[in-house]
Amino acid sequence: MAQVGAKLRELRRRRDLGVRELALRSGISHSAISLIERDRMSPSVDTLSAILDALGTTLPGFFSDLQASAPYTPFYRAEELVEIGKAHAISYRMIGINHPNRQLLMLHETYAVGADTGQAFSHAAQEAGVVTKGAVELTVGEQQRVLKPGDAYYFDSRLPHRFRNVADEKSEILSAVTPPTY
Repeated sequence: MAQVGAKLRELRRRRDLGVRELALRSGISHSAISLIERDRMSPSVDTLSAILDALGTTLPGFFSDLQASAPYTPFYRAEELVEIGKAHAISYRMIGINHPNRQLLMLHETYAVGADTGQAFSHAAQEAGVVTKGAVELTVGEQQRVLKPGDAYYFDSRLPHRFRNVADEKSEILSAVTPPTY
């Protein structure tokens, strides 16, 4: 996560923008931008996207630049996984952000009690995963099932799908998406 904050600050400074001016352009509060740049807050995908739009870049461009500047290693400590979700609701921690020519999005997902991805959505990819903790209700097209630790899924992401934590505790999934969407 430290690389995300530093890279955002670098982009903002290269464009000769102050935090408040970036806040006006992006619609994100100046305090949130400051916290993100100082690694005190992990931005959601929507927040990061709004900031990057205001800086004239895209999520794929930002992460490919970040990937190019990071030294490659095949190993990742827990604190090195980049948060691309909302840590307090649905956390998506990305594995292997700096892997050269990455063809797979690998995620450690954590769902807070009651967390839900919302209305079913679709995109051009394939997804697979294994529930490692809790219980997750997965809807794919017209099919629905509650998955518990050790249960798995694999589906074409062009089918509308939705995830919901139905456990009385946090639920966790280790998942993969190809081609990578981030």
